[in-house]
Amino acid sequence: MKNIRKAISILSTAALMTVSMLGATACDSRQELIIYNWGEYIAEDTIAKFEAAYPQYKVIYRTFETNETMYPNLDNTYDVIIPSEYMVCRLINEQRIQPLDWSMLPNVTANMDPMFNDLTYSQDQSLSDEVLDYAVPYLYCTVGLVYDANKIELPEGTTDPSVIWDVVFDEANSGNIGMYDSMRESIGVALNYLGYSINSMDENELAEAMQLLIDQKANLNPTYGVDNLKDKMASGEMAASIAWSGDHIVMLDRIEELGNDDIDLQFVLPEGSNWSVDMMCIPTNAVNYEGAHDFINFMYEPQIALENCEYVGYSTPNVAAKAMLDPEVAGNVYYYPTPEIFATLEVYYSSSDIEERYTEIWNTVKASA
Repeated sequence: MKNIRKAISILSTAALMTVSMLGATACDSRQELIIYNWGEYIAEDTIAKFEAAYPQYKVIYRTFETNETMYPNLDNTYDVIIPSEYMVCRLINEQRIQPLDWSMLPNVTANMDPMFNDLTYSQDQSLSDEVLDYAVPYLYCTVGLVYDANKIELPEGTTDPSVIWDVVFDEANSGNIGMYDSMRESIGVALNYLGYSINSMDENELAEAMQLLIDQKANLNPTYGVDNLKDKMASGEMAASIAWSGDHIVMLDRIEELGNDDIDLQFVLPEGSNWSVDMMCIPTNAVNYEGAHDFINFMYEPQIALENCEYVGYSTPNVAAKAMLDPEVAGNVYYYPTPEIFATLEVYYSSSDIEERYTEIWNTVKASA
């Protein structure tokens, strides 16, 4: 945050106010473009580069931590929002986002990985078929476990969710594990650990998952959060945590920056876990429809997509950007799953019944002693 020095005389104050007013007038001549994105989810100079390429726009940039904290704020005006696919499905059903004009998105047409045309985004196939009419993939990831192999031992090559997720439910790891403060991710981990679908609506299965999370909170004292978990893993404060695959890359970079050579950070992906794609879309109440398309199209310029992928750590849906990635990253099946691995994973489904029941469960967990 910038510090503003106080003027020491009436004359200098008046001069500063005059300059400020002139600057404000100049800025006001540009069209505002309001972007609502996840925290730590864009390269540091992307907005500046966009404004240089499109000088008619002034970007107002705001952030959220989870889909569920974003949703209540959508009565405010945003021009581009970047929720995950299950939230996109909910917003389509609720008519909270509007169709895209693909003729204004030539970079997306040229560079989006064709696999996104064939993925199942919803249990309702007709809704799944509509998703790309409303939203463009920004970055994607899988959900797995990050752990310090010097503190936690797992069988080599295991993909068994009951073995992998046991780390975050084993009382031997009390005080040393992290959980996302997000109902779908945390309930999904519990369901996956128990051998159930991460979209289960079976009351017995949900009750079992809820009790597991309540017991975990009482007996293991997990650290809840999102961005803070990356720092705690990189500093060695925790032994293991639920993590999006992109966060694993960020943690590795931070460990290197900190010089923590004694941390052997590994990422493992259980069968039946989640893959998720965050998507750029335009709210129904957006003001700057053209500017929103210009921004989405700009984000698909290969060099821009590469810079965001490398900075954030998540997987890019841009084939031209992926071709420029370090082969070690582009070839990692946890970051870029093969079709065979994709077939073992689930997306989170969305419906009014799912949202209501899972919210009840999560609120109960968080309110428990």
